[in-house]
Amino acid sequence: MDKQVTMKPLAMLVSLALPLLAQAQSGAEQALPTVQVTSQKMSDTTEGTGSYTTGKARSATPLDMSLRDTPQSITVVTQQRIEDQGMVTVTDVVNNTTGVSVNQYETHRAGFTARGFDIDNLQIDGVPTTWEQPWSSGEVLSTLAIYDRVEIVRGATGLMTGAGNPSASINLVHKRATSKELSGTAELEIGSWKQRRGLVDVSTALNQEGTVRGRVVGEYQQGDSWAALQKNKSKTFYATVEADLTPKTLLVAGFSRQETEPKGPMWGGLPVWYSNGQEANWDVSKTTSASWTDWQTAYNNTFARLEHTFDNGWKVTATAAHGDRKADSHLLYLSGVPVKGADGGMSLFAGSYLTHTKQDNFGLMASGPFELLGRKHEAAFGYTYANQKFNADSRTANFGATYPAVGNFDQWNGAAFPAPSWSAPGFYESTTTKQDAAYGVTRFSLADPLKLIVGARVSNYDSIDTQAGAKAPSRIKNDNELTPYAGIVYDINDTYSAYASYTSIFKPQSYKDKAGNVLDPVRGKAAETGIKGEFLDGRLNASFALFHIKQDNLAQEVDKITRPGSDLPEAYYVGVDGATSRGYEFDVNGELARGWNASVGLSQFRARQANGTDFNSIYPRKLFRVFTTYDLGGQLKGLTVGGGVNWESRTYTRDPGAPAGTPTNGNIVQDGFALVNLMARYDISKNLSAQLNVNNVTDKKHFGMFAAYGAITYAAPRSTSLNLKYRF
Repeated sequence: MDKQVTMKPLAMLVSLALPLLAQAQSGAEQALPTVQVTSQKMSDTTEGTGSYTTGKARSATPLDMSLRDTPQSITVVTQQRIEDQGMVTVTDVVNNTTGVSVNQYETHRAGFTARGFDIDNLQIDGVPTTWEQPWSSGEVLSTLAIYDRVEIVRGATGLMTGAGNPSASINLVHKRATSKELSGTAELEIGSWKQRRGLVDVSTALNQEGTVRGRVVGEYQQGDSWAALQKNKSKTFYATVEADLTPKTLLVAGFSRQETEPKGPMWGGLPVWYSNGQEANWDVSKTTSASWTDWQTAYNNTFARLEHTFDNGWKVTATAAHGDRKADSHLLYLSGVPVKGADGGMSLFAGSYLTHTKQDNFGLMASGPFELLGRKHEAAFGYTYANQKFNADSRTANFGATYPAVGNFDQWNGAAFPAPSWSAPGFYESTTTKQDAAYGVTRFSLADPLKLIVGARVSNYDSIDTQAGAKAPSRIKNDNELTPYAGIVYDINDTYSAYASYTSIFKPQSYKDKAGNVLDPVRGKAAETGIKGEFLDGRLNASFALFHIKQDNLAQEVDKITRPGSDLPEAYYVGVDGATSRGYEFDVNGELARGWNASVGLSQFRARQANGTDFNSIYPRKLFRVFTTYDLGGQLKGLTVGGGVNWESRTYTRDPGAPAGTPTNGNIVQDGFALVNLMARYDISKNLSAQLNVNNVTDKKHFGMFAAYGAITYAAPRSTSLNLKYRF
């Protein structure tokens, strides 16, 4: 067919249509107002967004970068996820987040882990806070009621946190007072084991202009437990104020107090075996506690932040925080290997401890853009100081002339076990730890799609520990510890980025060499590479990462030596290299489609010592976490349903006190297990909603292991909760 013939009718159609389109456009301009369509990027605050992801996070570097632009693995647990999954404590978050897990020692003590290592970096608004895992001052039970989100950065985080393991950091970010109108929520919740919870959260302007704003949160919880004799009660109060001192100067200040009052907590866990080698397989309600035991904690946190933005885009931020943690416990520890159906095999010890930790933090940072060689770059540099003082006193238990016996542990009844009298508190241990550091980091724009991030931190660490009965305090002092940071990000297109990073961290250690000198710190080095994707204007974030971590200079015992002035031999050590962890992580969070939120995480690692043997086998090597919700809409408008699965692979630890003849050769083994969780929420009205959560739907029996004691603690069986929320 002739092209000229074909084009003539098309040309005639266009020539006739153009005037008509012009007339229609002119009429539309007169009849309709102009509508401007904009694409709004996600901010860092997650409250009110209904999203499972966020736009920015500063937990990996002090630079203001999106998740896609950050060359490390980050998961942000948003306010919407916290509400949908009915999360109440920071432990709930760790149990539901990609690549991290909870090592539950007992009912009220636990450790957090990632990539084969302990997590020892807990932060509030980016400020490292008190974290005394062996003593439990309530950290793992910290309420989420006062926080907007939880940011978890996996890998070495020495640039932002200082000393620690190359595992991860957990950053709790406070709710802010941003509302200029009276608004808030009120919640009532009931659940299994007589659980009761109430929460009030109110925000408002404090002056007519709205330049001063306030927010108050109060929470109360009370209930029993699946474990016999155990009762829990907690109270939380939080108040914060934000003031626009000038259009470019913001002052933020706040105070929080959290109290926990558990009764009947376990200490040490349950024995795994009978003396004949048979596995005991207790009921989940079994306890080693007594009715008179308790473990009260109180945590006060005061914080302030002053920030000013200059006309050139640079911002200066000063922060200060004071934390005060107290704990008072009266505990009972049962240990041994019981005789099945008879007396014997078990011993007991009662202990009481008063602990008090004070921590002061100060920080000063400047950040902003600059131009070099015709391109725009970013930089941040600052100084941090932290001073922590910890003290523990102990009381001695007195049961009278006859120390009571455990008897037949199958029939143990802690409700009838007599309470001792206690001595006055006496000194047990104290530690003073100071850290200060200067840091700097720059994000160079090498080309439009290519960014290079380089930085470093220089830290000083000084810790003095004094123990009752010791001849002299012990001291660990590490000066001018250099922590480098390097990352590169390449934008493949508008959606995908490829990245690679190298980070490090150091962990002081108290072991001594043959000459009596304290060993240099353990060095943790983490390399990571991967791909990140940002979809739907940032409402969906995905990442895939490969990582390799190595710890060097780990203390290894060589022999024993009797030092001058001492009558007893003590071990001496050398530093050895070679503890490695390598693996991968896949993480997706956000909106898959309108009304469909999801969080999906898959992770796996291998952690081995230089000799090829596994270390920390008590931590699961494989994790799969998935949770999703869908707003049904249409005829079922207002109804949201959801559910998910948390799967963990097999874990084990060697029990040195296991009797002969155990089926696992003395290993405590938790086979892989999956927990199924479901939820449904119905919006009764614009302001009122009801939500039902059912956790561990299949009632899967599983436990946490305490390797130090060779004991276990059963986790929660199936539970339900019903929440009624009113928004105003």
